[in-house]
Amino acid sequence: MSVARLSITSLSDTGERLSDEVELYQRTYTTLLRSSGETRLRVLEPSHRAMRSSLHSLAASEELDLGAFLYAISRLPQAIAGAQRVVMGQSAEALIADGLDVSRWPVAESPARRRRWYVGPDGLLAVLLASSSDVDDLVPTLVAYQIEWNKIHLRLTGAAPALGGDPDAAACAELLSGTAEDWQRLREVWGPRFGEQLAQIREHHLSLRIRMLGGSHTGYARMTRRWWAPVQDTLDADERSGAAGGQRAIGGEDGGGDQPLYFVSSNTHSLVNIATGVAREREPQLIEFVESLPPEDVLHEELRRFRSGKTEGSWENFLYYVARQWFDARGEQGAIERREAEAAYGVRHLRSGTALRVSAQVIPLSALSVTSLDPRLGAVDAAALAASRARIVNIDYPLGLAAYNILREVAVDASGLRGVYVLGKAATLNADVGDVLISSVVHDEHSRSTYWLDNAFSVDDLAADLRFGTGLDNQRAVTVKSTFLQNRAYLDFYYREAFTVVEMEAGPFLNAVYELADPDRFPVGEAVNFSKLPIDLGIIHYASDTPYTQARTLGARGLSYYGMDSTYASSLAILRRILRLEGLLG
Repeated sequence: MSVARLSITSLSDTGERLSDEVELYQRTYTTLLRSSGETRLRVLEPSHRAMRSSLHSLAASEELDLGAFLYAISRLPQAIAGAQRVVMGQSAEALIADGLDVSRWPVAESPARRRRWYVGPDGLLAVLLASSSDVDDLVPTLVAYQIEWNKIHLRLTGAAPALGGDPDAAACAELLSGTAEDWQRLREVWGPRFGEQLAQIREHHLSLRIRMLGGSHTGYARMTRRWWAPVQDTLDADERSGAAGGQRAIGGEDGGGDQPLYFVSSNTHSLVNIATGVAREREPQLIEFVESLPPEDVLHEELRRFRSGKTEGSWENFLYYVARQWFDARGEQGAIERREAEAAYGVRHLRSGTALRVSAQVIPLSALSVTSLDPRLGAVDAAALAASRARIVNIDYPLGLAAYNILREVAVDASGLRGVYVLGKAATLNADVGDVLISSVVHDEHSRSTYWLDNAFSVDDLAADLRFGTGLDNQRAVTVKSTFLQNRAYLDFYYREAFTVVEMEAGPFLNAVYELADPDRFPVGEAVNFSKLPIDLGIIHYASDTPYTQARTLGARGLSYYGMDSTYASSLAILRRILRLEGLLG
């Protein structure tokens, strides 16, 4: 690798000055969590308010910020409503060693964050963390939740007689403030528990206490190694069985590990859908399922547009989206059938049993079928595909610094690593939800280094498959420490410097890429020009949020059917790139 390392003191220092309040907040909770005792969360509220987070813009106001409250609710388990204490740890063993027998506690999940929570007695919750980024994400989320809970508590105390037991959204907006739209979204999130939750908020002023067990870099590295071990075992087993066209085990003394390996960080559905025929083989059942939906359902309406020739969408994408709904509607039996169908194409699914809640898939190219590949990939040489020794390891995109730990672990064990491709969500400062963003510059707030890269992808690689969104390349991305740890001045500064993509994983991934080819550890506070890398490197983001203009709704809405168009256009570009590098495309 040829690397040009320049000073970027101006960029880093200016960004730090503009985020002094953010740095103060982060230092405050980091130092408090070093204590062996519990910390009352209210101690962090002043610095949280002073930060003026773009995601929690009304934190210091008496007005409700239901957007921030909804965001927090989606990232916390339901049991948080009755919690009094939260204990954070790196492993279940660490929690048990501290006297918390989480092996006997019910396990809980949150809708929008892949974390393992344990519900203990007397309002006690325990949660496993995968990296220090989880601390930066979780602590501000808890603080925002408590601040808004107590605002609603005060208003409910005064409005209790007039509001009633299960009020509608309009009544809540009139008596408690906030918009009827936000209250309706809260009703939808809580469902039948809406009245019960309001009653609980009315009765209790929230005062959470938090405590941290461990949190060392060594502990996170050890946990990542435990996470990677089953993936490595699967790769080894496939090679021993000849599934990847080779007989040597990765990392063996016989020189194994040189079989081509492509690492992809994306999601658990799009790559598998386009690589197998699972959805397209079930087209009649999927259409019957859509026809059984209410006429006003978006899928029912989209099917009518396809039949009348009035849709801009892709039939393949439509089937992929419907298949997910169809399998999910059938519960556990649907999940089993899907896994078995994908296994017939050689896809191995591995769930995580550690704090690193990142599932993985191993896909040997030789096990795939030319007739079942998505036709948009192009003509594939069947004989060459069957003889391919290449494998794909696809993971569900991690959070923040966990990305560095994962890629570093992969690189240590896989000398045959040929490509690293990152597909993730990002906030956009200049585009719209559903657009595809391809960056050639990434500034990492963790290392304060800026990377210039020759991105493997451009708009031309996905424009033909992008129906609803827009593709933008030659963008600049900034990797932030947390969705909460940014404010308007911070975003203004980066926008003026032409950084328009705000995300959380690219920087840590690039820090690991640096160490793939350079004898030094990744640099701090420098500019790095990647050229002649030993691997192929591509980074794509799809816009999921617009915080610069609509911070109140950050993360509160999904991409829905139309938004997934950008995911599949990007996934097609990634798999097409792999097939081309392996000489499999005609």
